[in-house]
This record gives sequence, C-alpha cells and structure tokens, in this order.
Amino acid sequence: MALVAAPAESSEVTLDVPWSVPVIHTAALFTGMRITEAVLWPEPFADTDLSEIGRRYREAYTRPPVFDPDRRAFEWDGDHWTLNVAGHGLLGSELYFRPRHCGASVLGSLVFAAGASAVWEYGFEASGVRPSGLDLVYTPLAGIVIGEARYVGYRAAGGISNPTLRGVVRTLLDPFGELERAAGTPC
Repeated sequence: MALVAAPAESSEVTLDVPWSVPVIHTAALFTGMRITEAVLWPEPFADTDLSEIGRRYREAYTRPPVFDPDRRAFEWDGDHWTLNVAGHGLLGSELYFRPRHCGASVLGSLVFAAGASAVWEYGFEASGVRPSGLDLVYTPLAGIVIGEARYVGYRAAGGISNPTLRGVVRTLLDPFGELERAAGTPC
C-alpha cells in the first residue's frame, strides 16, 4: 500500500490512501471512549461478568438495533438528545475527517465512517448495550457534514499567511491530527 495520497477530488474508493493512519487513529479513539464509558457509567460498561457480557453480545447480534419511534426526536435509543446529536456528530466527524485528510474521497471517507460506526456499536459498545439504530445512521451522516466542513476549513487555513494563526486554526479544526502529525504520522 503506497503512502501517496489520492487526489481529494476523486469520487472512487481508493487503496492509495495510507489507511493504517485512520485505522490506528480510530482504534485509539474507540479504546479511549470505551474506557471513559466504563468510568462514567460503570453499570453496564465496567461489568466483568463474562456470562453477562456474552449475553449482551448475543442480544446485540440476534435482535435488531434499538429504535423506539415513540420517544422524543434524537432520543429514539434511550440516550439524551445531546449525547446523540453532539456526541455522535463529533464522533462521526472524527471518523470521516481522518481518512479524508489522508487523501480518501468523500465516498471513501463516508464508507469508512459508516463501517467504523458499526464496529463501535457491534464491537466495542455491545458488551454493555444493544446497538442503536439512530447511532448507526446518524453518526456517519453527521460525520460527512461536519467532517467535510472541517476538511474544507483545514485546507483553507493553509492560505493563512501568519504561521501562528494558521497553526491555531488548524489545531482547532483537527486537534488529534495535529498531535499525530507532530509525532510523525504522514497525514
């Protein structure tokens, strides 16, 4: 796999993207989020009973995702709307933005965000709760909207002549990425 970024205007899903960067970034992000869940909500996320964890995974894979249309908008999975709208919107943005910044197309970045969202719901989080239908759809859709705006803003910030201001704007738009690039990642 080449470390040469594909043209940003391409609409194809390409393998000429350093996919290891978004994959490692996402794995680290998910691990940190899962630890945070266990600290903030020990029940059910810090449970160590393997039979209970196994039961939850079985339920996640044998029942449909949680979606209750009788609940208020953006609370269809039982979570407060701010967690769903802001939290999953920002997560989707991060899942979309990293491959986009590494040279993936809009479509490739959307596919990555949707796949990563499914991995989060069915892999990382299913040991505690059943996957959310809202999160599976909303996370990548919010990701493409917010993530593409971040991508356009980040590229536009390259035209700022003052290096300090340019660095501040880019850090605000991509704080994790700026840290990763400072540590030597290629994108």
